[in-house]
Amino acid sequence: MNGIQFDDDLRDAIQFHGHLCPGLALGYRVAKAALRELGAERPHDEELAAVVENDSCAADAIQFITGCTFGKGNFLFNDYGKHVYTFYNRRTGKGVRISEDFRGFENDQRYPELKKREDAGQDVSAEMEAFKMEKVGAILRADDREFLRIEPVAAPAPRMARIRASVRCAQCGERFMESRGRVKAGKIVCIPCFGGD
Repeated sequence: MNGIQFDDDLRDAIQFHGHLCPGLALGYRVAKAALRELGAERPHDEELAAVVENDSCAADAIQFITGCTFGKGNFLFNDYGKHVYTFYNRRTGKGVRISEDFRGFENDQRYPELKKREDAGQDVSAEMEAFKMEKVGAILRADDREFLRIEPVAAPAPRMARIRASVRCAQCGERFMESRGRVKAGKIVCIPCFGGD
């Protein structure tokens, strides 16, 4: 694609995510920068921790490349809708905050125009795919200094994941994490049976 070389990590991240898109390219670049800045490799357990501030495609690349995952408890999500990612190396105590600062497409009106045409029922799939691949290429080629804002973090890493006991909901009978229980009519129930958050 446009002369860009795909390394094995990027190919594998695409396979994991299911397709190549600008968000995946962004997450790939952020994850690689974080590992470089922290002097770390993909860990086996919770040596690294990542905090992401959006639930975009970038999150998949970050999980895949850094090895930080929801299941291990070292991948945390703050729903701020920002392309901001904070990483911690628990072995060294070093942290880094990386925010996307790519201005290459900031004033480009093609996406809103394509979206408007698509919403009106026009088939713009080929044009949309070409636009996305152009953006992917620009993201993968960009120099870190023109693309990412990288700052050290002084705050400590999030605490290690804790395994908690499970209890059975008095209403639906399903098991859930004890710390998420609520009291309803004097009985311990899960959050959905309680009526939401």
